[in-house]
Amino acid sequence: MIEGFRFKGVSDVAGLQVLIFLLLLLIYLICLGGNLTILLLVCCDRHLHTPMYFFLSNLSIIDISSSTTTLHRIFDIFTTHNHMVSTSACMTQLYIFSSITSNETSILTAMSYDRYVAICRPLHYHTVMSRRLCGLLASLSWGFGFIEMVPTVVLISRFSCYISKKIDHYFCDILPIQDITCSDTLLLDLYVLSLGNVNVFLLLSLTIISYIFIITSILRISSSTGRRKAFYTCSSHIMVVVLFYSSIVLQYMVTISGNNTGSNKIFSLLNTAVVPMKNPLIYSLKNKDVKSALQRKLNF
Repeated sequence: MIEGFRFKGVSDVAGLQVLIFLLLLLIYLICLGGNLTILLLVCCDRHLHTPMYFFLSNLSIIDISSSTTTLHRIFDIFTTHNHMVSTSACMTQLYIFSSITSNETSILTAMSYDRYVAICRPLHYHTVMSRRLCGLLASLSWGFGFIEMVPTVVLISRFSCYISKKIDHYFCDILPIQDITCSDTLLLDLYVLSLGNVNVFLLLSLTIISYIFIITSILRISSSTGRRKAFYTCSSHIMVVVLFYSSIVLQYMVTISGNNTGSNKIFSLLNTAVVPMKNPLIYSLKNKDVKSALQRKLNF
């Protein structure tokens, strides 16, 4: 294993560096402010002490962690002009980011189950979605994400041959490192492929199945007002799920097409900056409970 790597960054165009830095800094501040606001509201407002907002607070922690773990390298490169990163720091960043991404898929699946119980079994909602079950689902989501990424980091850390020290990216990720290694990546490819099937296809399938039952139940409601109210309770989560998985699918399509450079960076920025910024905006703009809680805390 080499001693360190050199990040190429987001863009080589000198004239765009300041613009990119300011834009990403603005996005990061919005992401940080929005998610911290949701965390504080959920902690401080008793009206939000429900399973739905418990999972939403977990999602906010994930969004903050994802953006901070990846974007800080862009800020560091711009302010210090230091493109180098040690191997240990690179592996740590890879592990944290990959684990957090896995955690997000699990939390979104848990949130879809929460919406399923709320719409399809409303009379048993508080019995089924107990504090114990919510804590168990959250613990499994976080634990599974951090455990499953250990083999990935171990396999990558064993790479001993590299054709270059320059990573054509702005943070340490699996594909950019694979692009510059000349070591055998067969075991890593097999593990990542099986891992992707579990995270994306299995968990996404569970989410889709939940919403098939949800939509079926909503269509059975005779009142149009009741149908709108039922759909409104899960509309924010649907938007977040579509946005999250769309960015993953788009990045996967770019990967299999063989273009892992500019387009891959764009979709990585979508995953690490834009999606974490939009999540709190979606929930604050679409959710009456969050807006009401914010108004109460601001004494409106």
